[in-house]
Amino acid sequence: MKHILALFCILAIPATAQQYKIAVVSMIHAHVWLHLGTMLKGDKVKLVGVAETLPELLERAGRIDVIPQTNNVTRPGVPANLIYPDWKKMIDETKPDIVWAFTETNRHLDVVEYCAPRGIHVMVEKPLAASYKDALAIQRLARKHNIQVLTNYGSTWSASTYAVKAAVDSGAIGKVFRLHATVGHNGPGDPAKSSFAAWLADPVKNGAGALVDFGCYSVLWSLWLEGRPESVYATSLHIKPQMFPKVEDHATILLNYKNATAIFEASWDLPPRAPSGNELFGTGGSILAGRRIELRTFGARPASGGRGMPEPEEIKVAPLPPERSDPINYMVDRLTNKQPVEGLSALDLNVEVNEVLEAAKESVKTGKAIRLPAK
Repeated sequence: MKHILALFCILAIPATAQQYKIAVVSMIHAHVWLHLGTMLKGDKVKLVGVAETLPELLERAGRIDVIPQTNNVTRPGVPANLIYPDWKKMIDETKPDIVWAFTETNRHLDVVEYCAPRGIHVMVEKPLAASYKDALAIQRLARKHNIQVLTNYGSTWSASTYAVKAAVDSGAIGKVFRLHATVGHNGPGDPAKSSFAAWLADPVKNGAGALVDFGCYSVLWSLWLEGRPESVYATSLHIKPQMFPKVEDHATILLNYKNATAIFEASWDLPPRAPSGNELFGTGGSILAGRRIELRTFGARPASGGRGMPEPEEIKVAPLPPERSDPINYMVDRLTNKQPVEGLSALDLNVEVNEVLEAAKESVKTGKAIRLPAK
């Protein structure tokens, strides 16, 4: 009878009690420092290994660290017994459920090629791949071996992203005909002094420069809202060629839809506190999403009376549920509930992002608009 009761209790444990094992492949992508503390905390996942060989990255991983971008949360150092010099050996020995690749972008395919046949789910930092060819290969592997592949963008976990889409979907500004965004900063650092900047400024390892690094955010946003465009036109600038001799540090991407246009700037040259944000113009009004989300409609009262600028209405932003608040929570929720990764993290959508980025790079080379779908 005791055995029957014990078995019943085990079966009664909810699926959410399962703790998934996660391993990190490389720390060359600086976004790792934003998430390492969560993995070490172990609420949702158990960190079973970190593969890295660069001394400066191992030193930082092993020490107590404070991350300004996470509200100065202090994280403990990674225990020495979790460090592996060989990422494939780490995977074979620890047998994780999830591998998070903080590698150079052109190594994402290598990680998926190794993990997919072993049934290991993969998370990668944006964009999905360094080329459209690699993105398609990742898609084929994921489908063949029935694994989840999540592409992580920081903006995916921002509640304001979904508040904007909800307003658009509700018809608040009518039919959208123009999208615009400027995304970037003053550069990732000096490639001669930073291992992170060195691979970002490599046209093979990153796929391009600012065009890929920041252009991918806006392309993802546009595809999510409007779908695949009919053609892509892009230009690039080399404003700091002495620092970035191999890649562009500023790019403009124009997506042409049947009844809409998207204009995106991706830059490593923005001055401090440069105005940025996403703009949408529709037949019935506009949305400006910056530090707050402002909605203006033609029917609103002008701020100064007469034909003045309509008084903006601030769109309230509701908090996201816990399972959509960060990439680890979301991946665990998907696996626990046996549901596919969807929305901004979805594999198919991110393959299309790579398709558009590839077309943009081709446009820069040829000076011509590139028709989609890509051949």
